[in-house]
Amino acid sequence: MDGWQQDWIKALEAVTEGIDQFFQEIGKGVDETADALLEFTEEVAEEIERTFAPFEETVAPNIDRLDEQLTEWLDPLLQMLLGFEATLDRAAEPIMHTVEPLINQHPACVGCRHYHGQVYSGTMLVCAMHPYGIVDGSEQCPDKEIYSWSFPPVNRSNDSDDL
Repeated sequence: MDGWQQDWIKALEAVTEGIDQFFQEIGKGVDETADALLEFTEEVAEEIERTFAPFEETVAPNIDRLDEQLTEWLDPLLQMLLGFEATLDRAAEPIMHTVEPLINQHPACVGCRHYHGQVYSGTMLVCAMHPYGIVDGSEQCPDKEIYSWSFPPVNRSNDSDDL
């Protein structure tokens, strides 16, 4: 009986060593690639510097003007996109807006399994039994069913047998 356990442990150790070696090789490859990329970018930067050093005084002001022109063109577009996003948010609010019963005027609904709390066209649907909430002044709902959380879930089909 101990033989298969020892074989199992040896197999797991072999797999672990193989995975470790695999990731070490990948790490070495990534390091080598990063070093090569860094060296290449340094060479390119040096070449650009050598090439454009004589033109720096004439090219730099043109780049600044190009940057200003791009900013001038893109700012209205960016503002339009932000306005469009805000419009979409306002349009989707009735669909996406949910109110928690703890923070609204329906305290009797706290913990009820029937609570819905979605806003449709500016009107909140509290629940199917009481679409606008229970009658003002009432502190209890006659249809309230409290969530009962249990783990594992309990079969509620035989509850009437207990009575």
